[in-house]
Amino acid sequence: MTAVDIIRPGEPRYRQVQHVYSARGAPAAVARVRTPAEVPEALAFALDAPGPFAVRSGGHGISSIATNHGGTVIDLGQLNSVEYLGRRRVRLGPGARWGHVARQLAPLELAISSGDSGDVGVGGLSTTGGIGLLGRRHGLTIDHLVSAEIVTADGRYHRVSETENPELFWAVRGAGANFGIVTSFEFEAAAVPAVVHTNLAFAPGHLPDLLQRWGQVLEDAVREITAFLYLGQSFAQATVVFAGDSIEAASRALEPFTGLPGVAGGTSQRTSYATVPMTTGAPHTGQQTARTRTGLVTHIDTDMAVRVAEMLASGGTDMVHIRSVGGAINDRAPAATAYAHRHQNFSITAVSTGPREVFDAAWEPVHALMDGMYLSFETQHTPESVHEAFPAPTLQRLRKLKDRWDPHHVFTQNFDIAQRP
Repeated sequence: MTAVDIIRPGEPRYRQVQHVYSARGAPAAVARVRTPAEVPEALAFALDAPGPFAVRSGGHGISSIATNHGGTVIDLGQLNSVEYLGRRRVRLGPGARWGHVARQLAPLELAISSGDSGDVGVGGLSTTGGIGLLGRRHGLTIDHLVSAEIVTADGRYHRVSETENPELFWAVRGAGANFGIVTSFEFEAAAVPAVVHTNLAFAPGHLPDLLQRWGQVLEDAVREITAFLYLGQSFAQATVVFAGDSIEAASRALEPFTGLPGVAGGTSQRTSYATVPMTTGAPHTGQQTARTRTGLVTHIDTDMAVRVAEMLASGGTDMVHIRSVGGAINDRAPAATAYAHRHQNFSITAVSTGPREVFDAAWEPVHALMDGMYLSFETQHTPESVHEAFPAPTLQRLRKLKDRWDPHHVFTQNFDIAQRP
């Protein structure tokens, strides 16, 4: 008899754990672990049960792999501790949400760059990359990871760091879901006493012009600036974060953005980073039903700007998100982590609730100009996606490690690196 808390259909609690943010699920069982020591037992339970299994940390993930139908979900949501270790070191549980982490670190004037949603869980983001609103100044989330504890396919615990199982530590930082279940993460947070947070609204008369100008202004910006642009068929708005507390320096850095074509208004305030990630705490009910396609580009040149504008105008796409990378993210060598995309400046994601074939046709001209992929924003799980996410030398190295650490391919749910076209 397992000691793990097993929740099954028909129980009052089941509705709270069956879905995730981006998908509705109907698993036959949810194994909700309460301590890291229960994770090997939950894994054994999942492997003995019929059907697929999924691993869930926060349950927000756009890629929709944290629930299933008829299988088992290993739910890490109660492993949500945030522990300050001193000297900017922080230990986080995989089930902690980034909004909560930011609030806990704010009184210490520390921050860890994460995504633009505070409802995202630590585990999924910290094993994939972490494109966030401090990225150009402080790098990816994984660039601040100094060690982790992981349960591998054989049910054994391993501590990984630059000196302990360093090859597995390399793999965890970008492809961690292929190698096991991480039960704790130790980060070195950045000193961030305050930021200047700006929101801008645009009424662009000619969208390609705004997009090209946006790209150039962002590439030319000081590293303290990280900015995300959100586009719809009838609106455009931006979030710009200056990673510093000087109003004067922020004003100088923001001036090129306020001079972009079509600026219709905006707000700006000096604030704690904890107010930046949008955090609702709303339960996950499969409320986000859209599909997404994503890729990375080095520049938003004329051709890319025109194609993005045409994609929106076609009606095949509801929204486009353009997130800045570059800066400190690109200071790391491509071979330093399993996330190897260290030369691009932008992540572009298209969002659609319409027919798949119409969306695919609208997306393809943009996709044709792309150079790499960040998997957390992709809902199409194909071998081709894996090849876009991991350049050939990285994928070859990962597959050798997969053969060593997961020879029976237990962990195949999240963009399986062993899968070949």
